[in-house]
Amino acid sequence: MGQEDPAQTWNQRYQESERMWSGKVNTGLESMVSSLEPGTALDLGCGEGADVVWLAEQGWYATGVDISSVAIERATEAARARKLTPEQAQFITADVTTWQSPEAFDLVNAAFLHSHTTFDRAAALDTAKRHVAPDGYLVVISHATFPPWAKAHHESEDHDHPEHEATTPESELALLELDPAEWTVEVAELRARQAIGPDGQHATLDDTIILARRSVAE
Repeated sequence: MGQEDPAQTWNQRYQESERMWSGKVNTGLESMVSSLEPGTALDLGCGEGADVVWLAEQGWYATGVDISSVAIERATEAARARKLTPEQAQFITADVTTWQSPEAFDLVNAAFLHSHTTFDRAAALDTAKRHVAPDGYLVVISHATFPPWAKAHHESEDHDHPEHEATTPESELALLELDPAEWTVEVAELRARQAIGPDGQHATLDDTIILARRSVAE
């Protein structure tokens, strides 16, 4: 069996339905950044663009990156439907584990970077922290518990990837390897949220939430 192509796999998943995600902003991101002064923002693994659209509507100049061209097309359409300009909300199809930009961002969001395909989360999180500007913020949100419907889906596909394991604040900080001389961790905790599955199922899930601020360059 040949090696799987993550981009193709994700495109196939998105093509299974007209919309995969809710279209609403991640509540963890909303709570973390609502009090921040808007600037430039980067959303890694942006999916169908809900967080980027929300950031742009709050005054951020937001960029979303995702490996799925299908997701990026939907995100671009969503931003256009909300009358956002490409300057306010732009989207790039790229692998978040290897993508690089000459630009640094005032805010980098890395929410739910889990995958049922082979995926280097450490590399993705390294991409996130490398693109945070001095005095900027890094937000990392990950699953501490998974929805029961997601577990059933992945078991049916016979995938067993450590990249899709539950996290803790301690495990995420260990993976991030934030230098305390360069970073201040302002939040590292578990938060509960209510979730609704594709068939209307309800569940209370725990998320790992990390908010870190990069020091001002000397």
